[in-house]
Amino acid sequence: MAGCIFCKIAAGEIPATIVKRADGMMAFQDLNPQAPTHLLVIPTDHLASLNDAKDPQLLGRLLGFARDLARDAGIAQRGYRVVVNTNPDGGQTVFHLHLHLLGGRPMTWPPG
Repeated sequence: MAGCIFCKIAAGEIPATIVKRADGMMAFQDLNPQAPTHLLVIPTDHLASLNDAKDPQLLGRLLGFARDLARDAGIAQRGYRVVVNTNPDGGQTVFHLHLHLLGGRPMTWPPG
């Protein structure tokens, strides 16, 4: 989608520290990390939010990809958090579906 920063990152038009690519998905480092490990996991095709995701297989693949990233980053055994913010009241600020993979420190509850 024109103007979407994550679409531009996926297309290579904006630089990012890419961690991993897979079929229709990618992960890159968050520019404002909230934990020692903070990766963003996106579908490379534009979906504005979780509300727009009609394909349950895509959602499963995104979660599996996040799990594999946690293993690769060495945070799977101690634990990690996967967060999906949806729309303004849910804290979404970039309107391209994305998962936050956070780890490397204890997570608190409630999150905010």
